[in-house]
Amino acid sequence: MKLNYSRIDDVVIENLDYGDFPDFCDAYVASAMYDDNGDYRPLTEDELENLDSDWVYEQVYDWAF
Repeated sequence: MKLNYSRIDDVVIENLDYGDFPDFCDAYVASAMYDDNGDYRPLTEDELENLDSDWVYEQVYDWAF
């Protein structure tokens, strides 16, 4: 299933090190919820591991600031 990134919410970022600004290379999305036609479900480990890296960086940056 291809994820619609606009339907991902409640993103939780872990391993954020401000000393690593602006790269934040160790930070990652630990969990997130997906709106599956009105039914929210957590993203699976596989989905979390395969998130687009540019999208993840944007989420990390938003979480940090």
